[in-house]
Amino acid sequence: MTMDTTPLAGLLAAVPDTDGLDTRILDAALAEFETYGLRRVSVEDVAKRAGVARTTIYRRFTNKEQLLQAVILREVRRFLTAIAEATERLGSAEEAVVEGFVVGLQAARDQALLTRVLHSEPESFLPQLSMNGGAVMLAARDILADRLRRARPGDRQDFDTVAEVLLRVAVSLLLVPDGGLRLDGEDEIRAFAREHLTRLLRPSP
Repeated sequence: MTMDTTPLAGLLAAVPDTDGLDTRILDAALAEFETYGLRRVSVEDVAKRAGVARTTIYRRFTNKEQLLQAVILREVRRFLTAIAEATERLGSAEEAVVEGFVVGLQAARDQALLTRVLHSEPESFLPQLSMNGGAVMLAARDILADRLRRARPGDRQDFDTVAEVLLRVAVSLLLVPDGGLRLDGEDEIRAFAREHLTRLLRPSP
């Protein structure tokens, strides 16, 4: 699979085009980045872990940055799928707010690559956030807003804004975990969302 420089916003809407070798390479790259961080890993390191020649990787990914972007894109797809599946068949907008927030925050906290970079290479995370964060935010917002609209058909509330506020609260908890509002477990996250974040919704018409 040859990657180009298409922004992540466009790639999110594209159909993944991967085969068994792509998967093997991306799995190896993810493991290397999780273990050693973004700076220290080379294409040769990934090739050794994947058991392929370095030229095989270069035929599919032009350079290390494009390989990293492919890894990030795949993890983003998994993240968005988790949110979509968790909110798919909920009976109310309030439930969609709570479960979307819980699953989104927990999925981000459990993502090993994100955790590795935030803890040991925060200076590497900021360029990735500025490059990809907006696209991920918009994609996740659209999923949550769609769930809210389906739960309240005909309601003219600005569900895009509600969904984005939820996500921005989650991002702040992820990036600044040591404030007074820790929310250490799923039960605490769910209780917080139910008590405070569902207030973003106006009463049902």
